Amino acid sequence: MPELPEVETMVRGIRDAVEGRKLKDVRCCPCPCKPISLKPGIKAIRSKALNQTVTGVRRRAKRVILDLENGYSFVIEPRMTGLMLLSDPPDTGHLRLEWLLQKGRSRRSLWFWDRRGLGTVQLLSQAEQETVLGPQKLGPDALEITVNEMKQRLAKTSRAIKVALLDQKMIAGIGNLYASEMLHQSRIHPERTADQLSMAEIKTLHKAMRQILKTAIRYEGSTLGDGTYRNALNQSGGYQNQHRVYGQAEQNCPSCKGAQILRIVQAQRSTFYCPCCQIMQP
Repeated sequence: MPELPEVETMVRGIRDAVEGRKLKDVRCCPCPCKPISLKPGIKAIRSKALNQTVTGVRRRAKRVILDLENGYSFVIEPRMTGLMLLSDPPDTGHLRLEWLLQKGRSRRSLWFWDRRGLGTVQLLSQAEQETVLGPQKLGPDALEITVNEMKQRLAKTSRAIKVALLDQKMIAGIGNLYASEMLHQSRIHPERTADQLSMAEIKTLHKAMRQILKTAIRYEGSTLGDGTYRNALNQSGGYQNQHRVYGQAEQNCPSCKGAQILRIVQAQRSTFYCPCCQIMQP
C-alpha cells in the first residue's frame, strides 16, 4: 500500500536517526515466512556496507534510499506491506532486515518489516542505480513534474487517465489510492483517455496532485482498515480521515452531496469516483 506520501513519511521519520551514522552491522532477521528479495546476498552486502557512514536518506518514487559514503546505496521498495521502523514493530515475526547503527544517539537499530514479503532491498552502485532508478525505469516525480511535461507525457497515451497515472514510467510515485482522490478533486472521469484531456484539465489535475500529496505527507500518510501502514515509530497516519472517494463506494459524494460514489475496476485495481462530479465528457 505505501505510495509517495507514506514513503516520504518513512524517509522523514528515519532521517535524523540514521544520517551521519556508521553501519556497525546489517543482519537478516529470523522469519519463518516468505523471504523478501535481497540483492546481493547478505554476505556481499555486509562486505560493502559495514563501517560505512550513511550520508543521506531520500526518496525516489516509492522507494527509500540510504546513501553510503562509498557510493553504494540501499534501495528499499516497501511495496504492499513493507515498513521502515525505528521502534515497536507490529510484531517481531515479520522483521526482515536490521541495520545496526553506531552508538551515540538513542536509536541503535533501523528495521525493515514486511508482513507479506513482497518488498525488496538492494545494495546498488551508482551505475546500477542509474539502471534501476533512471529515466528508462521511472518518470519524473509527481511532486516535481511540471504542467507542461505532464501534458506532453499524457498526450502520448490513449489509456484511461487513471491507468496512466499508475504507470511509474509516466509519473513516478502515484498509487491507486491517491489517483482516485486526485481525479475526484479535478472532476475528471477516471475512464477518460489521457490524450484527450485539455490543457486546462491537466492544470487542474496537476494542482490537485500536488495539493493532495503534500497534504497527505503532512498527515503522515494513510492507514487503512487493515492497519498495514505505520510510520517509523509504529503510529498510524492520519490522511485516511480526509479521503473523499477512496473506499467510499455507495456513500454520498462529499462534493455534490447527491450522487453515490461508485466503484469500478481498472487494470485490476479498484477505482472510486462520483458519476455526477466526474462526467465522462467535459
